[in-house]
Amino acid sequence: MSIDSEKIDRSITGFMNRHGVQALQISLAVIFIWFGLLKTFGISPAAALVKSTVNWMPVFNTDEWVSIIGWWEVIIGVCFLFKKTIRIAIALLAMQMAGTFMPLILLPEIAFQQGKIPYAPTIEGQYIIKNLLIISAALVIGGTVRNKESKLL
Repeated sequence: MSIDSEKIDRSITGFMNRHGVQALQISLAVIFIWFGLLKTFGISPAAALVKSTVNWMPVFNTDEWVSIIGWWEVIIGVCFLFKKTIRIAIALLAMQMAGTFMPLILLPEIAFQQGKIPYAPTIEGQYIIKNLLIISAALVIGGTVRNKESKLL
């Protein structure tokens, strides 16, 4: 690298280092609050998938489970907004993710293209699998909570 490109690279990577974890934190908060509220208001495009996944669960009907899961997600999102509640967010997220991946096992006919299980997901399957990125982002954020110079909010 030339001197100018080295300076530019250092500037860009420094910006990423200063703001990356905070961007992940805000992104997770937005995603969980937004998608959770869609469930609680009954306008989530994922509601049918959630209902199909939880129809075996006791105590509540499927509509109530969608709402409960929606509020759970809102709480996760709010907890991601504050350094003091990141651990709570990650614990709640871990429990939520267990349920999120259930359709891959319980509903392979919805999560994968017909005759192409387990290597060709449908759009619903892709929606589920992308949660690996959410888990990874939570790991990055969680790895900073004990750091006194943490860039968390």
